[in-house]
Amino acid sequence: MTVEEILRQKIEEMEKTISGLTKQNEEYRNLIKDSGLKDTKKDYKDRLFKFIFGNPENKQWTLSLYNAINGTNYKNPDDIQFNTIGDAVYMRMKNDISFIVAFEMDLWEHQSSFNPNMPMRFFIYGGRLYEKYIAASDYYQYSSMLQPVPRPVCVCFYNGTKEQHERQVLKLSDAYEGEGDIEVKVTMLNINYGKNQHMMESCEPLKEYAWLVDAVRRHQSEKMDLDAAVDAALDEMPDEYVIKTFLLENRAEVKSMFLTEYNEEKVMEKERQEGHREGRQEGRQERNIEVASDMLKAGGMSVSFIAQISRLSEEAVRKLASTLGIAIL
Repeated sequence: MTVEEILRQKIEEMEKTISGLTKQNEEYRNLIKDSGLKDTKKDYKDRLFKFIFGNPENKQWTLSLYNAINGTNYKNPDDIQFNTIGDAVYMRMKNDISFIVAFEMDLWEHQSSFNPNMPMRFFIYGGRLYEKYIAASDYYQYSSMLQPVPRPVCVCFYNGTKEQHERQVLKLSDAYEGEGDIEVKVTMLNINYGKNQHMMESCEPLKEYAWLVDAVRRHQSEKMDLDAAVDAALDEMPDEYVIKTFLLENRAEVKSMFLTEYNEEKVMEKERQEGHREGRQEGRQERNIEVASDMLKAGGMSVSFIAQISRLSEEAVRKLASTLGIAIL
């Protein structure tokens, strides 16, 4: 491939990416508009999981979940030092929860759909978090002595509707073609109601959160709209649940978070469907170009005939011939 062809290909890829992002933003805005939510940064609501477990006001719930995952028994919630990057937006990805405890860097992400690419996301988040840590500490990268850093622990909490294992490990190296020198491991825990019972029993707030999500889905399955389903689930939540008072005090925010997550899922599903369609279209285009190239190389055929057989335009056939350095009839 010539330098000119490479540049042309890169420009086309950039134009397609820009066009795709514009379309995605328009669709997301339309969904937000239909839902009645305001499309402003000021009114953006976090995911409910982050609202419960990444909230400095409720460090005791974060610590309870940490203990349940790791089999530890820390008592002081102030041992949790949140370092979540609030404005960490990269490729439409937001950092959910991260904190340091016992000289350990914990990165938590919540997903309502299975994503095998989570290790790459954690890799990006981890780089930014360690950069932030180094800038705020006395770490000296040019030291002749080994500089200690908190060990990273990556956990993804999954509560999508598609069946997944209770626990599985996702690896960045699974995406490599051959061996690589960088590895990122992410432990994915299924937190749907009824899964990972031992962990749920060890962390009451997590079990109660799982119950709430399950109750909302159950009411939705009864043809109830999302707004009413959230209200019904909150009203029937047992009074002894430790997170109930907090959720009721923030009922409007909780409903907004459910609605935002629901709309995000709709947008992502559309993108996946469009991606499949675009992939098929690109595959057909590549085959058409291959057919035209073979016919041009064979020679003796007119542009109109090649265009008819390959399903390319005559202009595209002429450009292809020029690129291949072939004289055409």
